[in-house]
Amino acid sequence: PRATLVPMMNNPHHPTGPGSSAPPPFPPGAGAGGPHNQHPQVGNATGGVGGAPPPNNDSYFTETRKGEVNELRTLLRSFDKERNPLRKREVIKKVIAYMTLGIDVSRLFSDMMLLVETRDLVVKKMVYLFLCNYATTNPELAQMCTNTLQKDCSNEDPMVRGFALRALCSLQLPQMVEYISEPLRKSLTDPHGYVRKTGVMGCLKLYHLNRDFADSCGLVDILYDLLKDNDTNVVTNCIHVLNEIMREEGGMRMNRAIMLHLLNRLHEFSEFGVMAVLDLVPRYRVANSDEAFAIMNLLDPLLRTSNSGVALAVVRCFFALTEQTGDDPLVMQRQVVDRVKMPMITLTAGGSAELVYSLLKHVDVLSQRFPGVFDDEYRQFYVRYNEPTHIKYLKVSILPKVANANNAPDIIGELSEYVGDIDARLSRLAVRNMARIACSNAGGDWGAEHVVGKLVEFLDLNVAHVSAEAANALKDVLRKNPSLREHVAPPLPRALKYTTDPIGKASIIWLLGELSDISNEAPYVLEKLIDSYDAISNASVKMALLTATMKMFFKRPPEVQAMLGRLLKYATDDVSTQDVHDRALYYYRLLKASPQIAEQILNNLSACVAIEKTFAEEDDSDMHAALMNEFNSLSIIYGQTSENFIDEEHRYVPAMMAEENVEGAAASLLNDGPAHAHQPSTNFEQPHPQPTSATNGAAPSAAVVDLLDFGDSSPTPAPIAAPSNEGLLLNPNASMTGEAFQKMWGEISSPTLTDSFRLKKLPNTADTEGALGKIFLNTMASGELPTELKFFLYAQESHSGSYLLVQAVISKSSPSFSYIIKTNAKDASKKCNSLIEKMKSALVGFM
Repeated sequence: PRATLVPMMNNPHHPTGPGSSAPPPFPPGAGAGGPHNQHPQVGNATGGVGGAPPPNNDSYFTETRKGEVNELRTLLRSFDKERNPLRKREVIKKVIAYMTLGIDVSRLFSDMMLLVETRDLVVKKMVYLFLCNYATTNPELAQMCTNTLQKDCSNEDPMVRGFALRALCSLQLPQMVEYISEPLRKSLTDPHGYVRKTGVMGCLKLYHLNRDFADSCGLVDILYDLLKDNDTNVVTNCIHVLNEIMREEGGMRMNRAIMLHLLNRLHEFSEFGVMAVLDLVPRYRVANSDEAFAIMNLLDPLLRTSNSGVALAVVRCFFALTEQTGDDPLVMQRQVVDRVKMPMITLTAGGSAELVYSLLKHVDVLSQRFPGVFDDEYRQFYVRYNEPTHIKYLKVSILPKVANANNAPDIIGELSEYVGDIDARLSRLAVRNMARIACSNAGGDWGAEHVVGKLVEFLDLNVAHVSAEAANALKDVLRKNPSLREHVAPPLPRALKYTTDPIGKASIIWLLGELSDISNEAPYVLEKLIDSYDAISNASVKMALLTATMKMFFKRPPEVQAMLGRLLKYATDDVSTQDVHDRALYYYRLLKASPQIAEQILNNLSACVAIEKTFAEEDDSDMHAALMNEFNSLSIIYGQTSENFIDEEHRYVPAMMAEENVEGAAASLLNDGPAHAHQPSTNFEQPHPQPTSATNGAAPSAAVVDLLDFGDSSPTPAPIAAPSNEGLLLNPNASMTGEAFQKMWGEISSPTLTDSFRLKKLPNTADTEGALGKIFLNTMASGELPTELKFFLYAQESHSGSYLLVQAVISKSSPSFSYIIKTNAKDASKKCNSLIEKMKSALVGFM
């Protein structure tokens, strides 16, 4: 047995051999006698094979103790011997997995720290993650890896530089500030965008680590300068970091040049970056209403996105800008909602359930704030069988808010189908919202009568929760429509016998008290309940019984007098509910003092509510007005303003941009707000207003493109300066048929303008159509010939509605753009020249 023991230990197929995750049979360095000390039945008490000394007892028990962490330690210490890189990764992944599951693997810190010297990016990234997670528990050991991290910050691979910088800034150790500052400063001027982006986030970590040191380094000024960076990911991070650093002051301070620069580059940003820029727009003060409309026209194409966050951010920007146009904000906002209706409806048709719910909550608020806008899309809020329950509930709640005289029959029929659903809550909501249609008179007199007929049918259903909810709904409908009393009274005595739900029973008793003058059986039905008073356990039923009997007494005194006396005696002796006792005592003393006053009081309790008014508990118009100021936030989801669910110390109130004097072409940038330590960088040049309005999305001339000393001649949208009245405004939604184009082209005998200009490089058909489409010059037809590209284009002027027709030819041999323009508009020559300027600015990248 002793001769075969050692080979068995070294066998790779043995459970304790190499490649196994089980701990080794003897500790490293324990000598050849280790295996025999593991198996005392084949060894001796004084030593192992060859008389080797016995292992150290402390080391023995420490190293061979079983457990996940000790197994990982063994694998990490044999890391250098492992030649398979995938096997190495698996070992590190197992450590990270344990760390993620909450297992304390901080004992492996020193072993993991030794693995940071590797060229495998995957391993390096996981080791960095481990070091950052446990640096605070091992600050002294974490400092030992500083030199390696600083060295990696100068690596030739930008990914390694970025990983190392992120790990260095994430150690969150106060003593690391002096080691972070220099690599961080270099990263902000790194040639690779990923490193600069990581460096910007590192600035925020340094700020939280040592605020005074960050202020002394002028990080805020550096971040403002980086807003001009060519990489939009860097700019996006700068916006987020500046907002976080300047949170106490209302967020990032900006001026007109910064805002216009970001808007002009909006098409370069990712969706995440677009949302960061759009969050700044509500804080921007426009120079005049023309600039507000120009910004809105620039943002309008973003509504075509598939990202619901971007779409809702655009809507919020529109609402904020309408406040500054000088017109009636409610009228303007209603037009905005009418414009964004279809994009929002489209987004609710797909995506995850969470996104759909969020969009529907916004639709819910908008449909109440601006009634009638979503009425024609009521079918989009019908429930689908495979939708989650919370979306079903929300859709059913929206349906009565989009009901009108035309669609009410369809909506009532759809809600009637939901009443029989297996989901009790959905059934109750369907009944309740049918009643809301009747209470709001959305379906007219026919709608209210039809709903009451449906509710009366539901009273006879052998479903407890449906009957109870129908009775409760009839109570509200009757208060709004007293003329429907005759339809409600007949089935009430029968319904009371079979209703077991306390809320439903209380509602039916209340209705019997209201309709006792036309319901012959009402006193006798209530008398049975009074005689079995002790069997009633619900307080609301007892209260309803008291009130109904009192009302009935004044309508039919001879029949009710005796039963009322018994009820008052039972209720005043009732000690189970203080409210019932006090109400009964109040009614007794009131009758004893003056029956006439008692009758007057009881009649006032059943006073009707005008059809045009809402119940006090449902009147939340003030809340909806306040929610519009917090659009696209959790306030819409919760249905309440942020002050109700965010503590004051954590509340963030964005500050509006300081007012600036922006009149004139060379308006100076003024910071009129209170003196502040963090002011926007003044390196941004003030853009001059251009003759061509940014409403049409035209690209500016080369002199205007280089707004911020980029030296970049790539085409960008025009700066959003105050549009000139002399500019040509084109309709972004223009349309024209081929027949109309040919007819108009033939009717205009002579061209209004014919000319050409040179191109530096030859664009293809798609690039040309795309560039001209941005200025709303639409393509009717296009084609590629052996020697040229040919286009037939059209545009419509926004003010007069007149069309401009263009025939364009791009020569392939010597690239040039020839055009013929025809139009019957007034000032045709002037408008054609403006259109040519727009065409040149759109094709500036090829000139």
